[in-house]
Amino acid sequence: MPLINLTKQHYDVIIIGGGAAGLFCAFQAALRGHRVALLEHNERVGKKIEISGGGRCNFTNIHASAENYLSENPNFCKSALARYSPWDFIALVEKHRIAYHEKKLGQQFCDGNSRALIEMLLRECQEAGVTLLTSCSVQEVKKSDYFEIITQRGTFFSKALVIATGGLSFSKLGATDFGYRIAKQFGIAVTPLRPGLVPLTYIQNDRSFCSNLAGVALPVRVQHEGVSFEEALLFTHRGVSGPAILQISSFWRAGQELSFNLLPSQEATLAVLKERKSNMLLANILSHHLPRRFAEAWCERQYFTKPAAHYSEQEFQKMLNLLHCWPLPFSGTEGYPKAEVTLGGVSTSELSSKTMEARQVPGLYFIGEVVDVTGWLGGYNFQWAWASAHAAAEAL
Repeated sequence: MPLINLTKQHYDVIIIGGGAAGLFCAFQAALRGHRVALLEHNERVGKKIEISGGGRCNFTNIHASAENYLSENPNFCKSALARYSPWDFIALVEKHRIAYHEKKLGQQFCDGNSRALIEMLLRECQEAGVTLLTSCSVQEVKKSDYFEIITQRGTFFSKALVIATGGLSFSKLGATDFGYRIAKQFGIAVTPLRPGLVPLTYIQNDRSFCSNLAGVALPVRVQHEGVSFEEALLFTHRGVSGPAILQISSFWRAGQELSFNLLPSQEATLAVLKERKSNMLLANILSHHLPRRFAEAWCERQYFTKPAAHYSEQEFQKMLNLLHCWPLPFSGTEGYPKAEVTLGGVSTSELSSKTMEARQVPGLYFIGEVVDVTGWLGGYNFQWAWASAHAAAEAL
């Protein structure tokens, strides 16, 4: 990548933020004939890409649609998603001969590590002529006829400015509130922010029960206010995690209960019913379908400690009902350090859904996680990064 030492540098487009959305927007804009510079305050780009998907990067989901995103305006993301599909990004991955596979539920992962995807984006930027500057912290942004971006590596001027600085999650990777501060500086509303796709923590009364199960995982269907996900639940020393919890956490609020179906499989329920007259302890019966540690702890907690045959029909049905609808309250979340995304962001009412440009500030664009559009777990947030970046690049 070309590095330049002039104190004042002029570009058509400057992009702040070298994550997924910023890198993608940079080469897409450059391919349209613009002189583009990308400024990244970390020493290297793509840090969040690097750790995503357990280091294999769940780079999209073939089922991505507006129903998989949370926003104050649930229709806002439709335009961008329609104009840049998961298959468009998959075509780019295939062009670079990156091996990938579908893990489950439409989730696409690299066969190797995430570096292959970062190198793909860097190669596209290099071939398109993007100027990339790392370790380049922005100190101030001004606007007159042009945007003036003041950094410790000099002052930059541009006709258009794209903010792709992400959210507050993973502060250890350099996440900051820069994008929200820029929005507020220009009078652009930011919706309330909170951690999303995040582990939950126990209330005091449940701490010993759950922490004793740390490391135990089981398939569940978790439900909350009409929303449900059937995925794995993982107990931790501080609370619960796993895909089921990360998914539902975006819909949950502090102090609320979640409802767990511990036997989501109809076959498992029928198998338990067949043991209705058994002299086996209920914990032993349930351990055929649930991890033994959990089955024993759950039965003790709910006072189902006798053999199945010792319960009346009403008591046995109560046990089954509880297995299918087990309520458990939580006190809070593990916060931004463990959150995969930030819920909320730059208000969609302030942006064009077609171009991602701020309605009241011509030439100023917001893309990716900094916008109030948050996807489910499973590649949806990467697809929003690509689609929103593409929408902005088309308009520049």
